[in-house]
Formats: sequence, structure tokens, C-alpha cells
Amino acid sequence: MTLDDAMAALRQRIEPGRAEGMAKYHKASREYLGISNPDLNELTKEWRVECDVDTRVRLASELWETDIFEARLAASKLLTQARLRPDDAAWELIKSWAPDFDSWAIADHVCMAGQKRLIADPSRLDEIEAWTTSDHMWTRRAALVITLPWTKQNNPKPAELEARDRILGWAASYVSDPQWFIQKSISWWLRDLSKHDAPRVRAFLAEHGDAMKPFARKDAARKLPALES
Repeated sequence: MTLDDAMAALRQRIEPGRAEGMAKYHKASREYLGISNPDLNELTKEWRVECDVDTRVRLASELWETDIFEARLAASKLLTQARLRPDDAAWELIKSWAPDFDSWAIADHVCMAGQKRLIADPSRLDEIEAWTTSDHMWTRRAALVITLPWTKQNNPKPAELEARDRILGWAASYVSDPQWFIQKSISWWLRDLSKHDAPRVRAFLAEHGDAMKPFARKDAARKLPALES
């Protein structure tokens, strides 16, 4: 499949009048075609079946370089798969996109693809740790979004608990950052973790909650189960 093939398929799914609303909502200055997320999911599911891994990585790179909103989402979706072998090229491509992040929607789609690659090889957390000190706010935020799988284990193994504590350390280093998206990434991580590991969330909030923005502290605690009296 060529880039021209993919773009032609995308343009066939345009809904008249949708692009204008998307541009107003997402605000980032780029071209919006006006394609629904279900249509993107359907297309990229077909492409994942039709294309081998090398073709998917090449096509994802080319779609990303267009800087068209839906093309960047499609690039991310092409690489969102648990079983992807070999996956080194996909992982390198995903990492290379981080400096381009400028909106939550694109960043979150890329992070969903990255989550699969981190679960496949948790040693890659070493590379993500470097994101936590980036000058680029979206890259720092992505370090927490891409590691959300470590909030979800109900019966974590020792290595998973070690990773969980490591990432909580990253979150702790963010609490003095006043930027809304950074504060929201902290609360998102803690809120998801609270469903599976309430004691760690309570300990984090006891130590760092006062330094968080009030909205983030409230959001982080929103799903905490009530303490038994």
C-alpha cells in the first residue's frame, strides 16, 4: 500500500462539514479532513491485516509526515497492536514522534501504540524516563500517559510493582509543574491506579497532594474507595 492509496481511502470517508468543528475543538493549526474515529478504526484495521510490519511502519511514517490530523491518528493506529514482531522499528518510530506532539488527541493515540510496545518489553521504561525531564511539555506528559498499563494490574508481580513505584516517582517530580496538562496527567495516572491500588494513591496524596493543583488532587481521589470505619 502506498501513501497515495491510504490518503485516497481516508478522503473517501470525509463527512462534509465535520472538519470545521474538529479544527475549532482541537485548536492545533493543521489540516483536518473530517473523518470519524470509527471510520479510522475500520480503515486501519483493514490495513493492519493487508500489510506486513515493514510496510506498516513505512506507511505510518509517511502518514505522520503529512501533518494531517486524521493521517497522524491513522499512523498511530497502524502500530497499535499487542503482537507486533519484529517491533524495534515501530518502537523507534513511535519515540521519534514525541517531539511533534502538540495536542492531546494525537499524543494519546501515539501513547496507546507505545503502551503495547512497553508491555512487550518493559526494559523500554529506561528510555521513557528520559522524557520526564524534557523541555517539551507534551513529551513530559506522554511519559505518564504511555505508562498507564502499570496502573491496571490487580495482582502485580514484583517487577510490575517496582515499575509502578518508579513511575509514581516520575509523577512526584511533576507536582510542582503548574501546567494544566501536566497536572491532569498526574491525576489521570493516580485515578486509574486508585481502582487497583488505593493504598499507594492515598500515600502519594498524603505526601504530595498539597503541592498539586486543587483540581488535580480532587480528580486523583475521585475513584478512591471509601475507607472502612
